[in-house]
Amino acid sequence: MEKLTKNKDKIVFKTDMSLSLANALRRSANEIPILAIEEIDIYKNDSALYDDFLAHRIGLIPLKNQKLKEGDVIEMKLSVKADGKMKEVLAKDLNGEVAYENIPIVLIDKDQEVEIVAKAKQGKATEHAKYSPGLLSYRHFNKVEVGKEAEKSQELSILHPEVFSFEGGKLKVKNDWALDIATDDLEEFKGVKVTPTAEIVYTIESWGQIDAADIFLESVKALNKNLDLVLKELK
Repeated sequence: MEKLTKNKDKIVFKTDMSLSLANALRRSANEIPILAIEEIDIYKNDSALYDDFLAHRIGLIPLKNQKLKEGDVIEMKLSVKADGKMKEVLAKDLNGEVAYENIPIVLIDKDQEVEIVAKAKQGKATEHAKYSPGLLSYRHFNKVEVGKEAEKSQELSILHPEVFSFEGGKLKVKNDWALDIATDDLEEFKGVKVTPTAEIVYTIESWGQIDAADIFLESVKALNKNLDLVLKELK
């Protein structure tokens, strides 16, 4: 396994794991307990949005994950009034740990008010998409080589700057793992050779509730747990 890029919200690595294992890990992310808003009581809504629209938008705001006991509920309150001028209601106005504070919820005009109480609990993405921790995807790794015929071609570095660079008057491969387009698109460029390999590029992107690295670790734990249950049933 080779780490290609890593930060709090995204990890990309190259690996020779089988496609079946890669897919099993992807699906196992749906087994991670994630905190999300389950119920909303609207006490006042002067905005242009209907109550159900407002509830839907608030319900999909990602919250920072917490370890809770089964059945535990976290209550959050939002009370905003536009005094004197139009005001944008943001996720940070929820009295709770939101993943991204500046997610817009609704605009309210002068003297309008929004007051709600939201209740959050932990659940799994197998129940609802709001409990999804992020996006896991994978694709085959293609090795890219630049021959003499393509060395003077600057066009590819402009079209695909994440893959190619043009330095010292020559076209060079910067990050061949970043090539996520159909290889047929490069056939018109003579001198560029793309060779499919058995390795895959695995990408994990977090919605913000937990770090991307934790999504991978928790997916492995969830997969192992399910495999243990299968083995137990087979004995």
